[in-house]
Amino acid sequence: MSPAPQQRRRTRARRPARYRDDEDEVRCEACGSGDAAAELLLCDGCDRGLHIFCLRPILPRVPAGDWFCPSCSSAASPAKSSSAAAMTKMPKEFPLVQTKIVDFFKIQRGPVSAAAAGGETPEGKKRKRKALVVSKKKSRKLLPFIPSEDPASRLAQMASLATALTATGAAFSDRLTYVPGMAPRSANRAALEAGGMQVLPREDVEALNLCKRMMERGECPPLLVVFDPIEGFTVEADRFIKDLTIITEYVGDVDYLRNREHDDGDSMMTMLSAALPSKSLVICPDKRSNIARFINGINNHTPAGRKKQNLKCVRFDVDGECRVLLVANRDISKGERLYYDYNGSEHEYPTHHFV
Repeated sequence: MSPAPQQRRRTRARRPARYRDDEDEVRCEACGSGDAAAELLLCDGCDRGLHIFCLRPILPRVPAGDWFCPSCSSAASPAKSSSAAAMTKMPKEFPLVQTKIVDFFKIQRGPVSAAAAGGETPEGKKRKRKALVVSKKKSRKLLPFIPSEDPASRLAQMASLATALTATGAAFSDRLTYVPGMAPRSANRAALEAGGMQVLPREDVEALNLCKRMMERGECPPLLVVFDPIEGFTVEADRFIKDLTIITEYVGDVDYLRNREHDDGDSMMTMLSAALPSKSLVICPDKRSNIARFINGINNHTPAGRKKQNLKCVRFDVDGECRVLLVANRDISKGERLYYDYNGSEHEYPTHHFV
């Protein structure tokens, strides 16, 4: 295990100019209180106030750009609307039609290998899963996820993800993407990590690659994306998930942290904390992403947060490149919501309103 990175904010967003000297005169339209002025937003449309924790869904922190309250965002043009404020109603569901889902996720057409998914082999025999092996170093193997056996369940799971991606204006991607004008792939070098980065063992790399191949065939993780009025989009287990199962990889566009210091995106993930800050990288899932974007972070520095956390977010060196995995850190029951410690060792990130 590599040493914990230095404490810092994930985005280091600056305080927006809309903060005024007479903040104490502004009251929240929802709760009527003028307390917590540092977390009281002023609408750039009507100038009324709302606490970030009184919004539905809540905002984890103050956005850096223009912000419009739900009333103004519904009347504003799409370019001016705040996606976080506008998403207050149940989104339109993606059609539960196999051909549309196959096209949306670009699923490979052809016969599906049930054996690779942990189902029945052509001989009709159940494929046995290998037991966890404890080596002399007491390190345990990561497990590939096991898709739901029912095709209708898998279809519903993928439709729920397509609903969330469509509502947030993102395209599906299950891999890191490198876009011109952002960080090139050559910048993704695990060797630049301050203090070094742990190497993913060969057997665990094989498990990760198996997860990728299953997803390409439409054998998705057994997860449902649901919309909660407080948490926004969130993810639930649709079947039992065993401890140490690879849930998904955190993916999106890779960019330099210096380009995103004032970005108000609430889903960016630390990818590379380089000894030289100018080489630090983040993953930005706002344009292209998978289900990882909708799995909620949790404030793990409280007893309630530690109890709810059932995933861990871990960065690995995979063939010399940085990769970020979400892995089950205990058995997860069907219907249980997924949470991981977004703060990690960076205790400065404001997660005190995370639920």
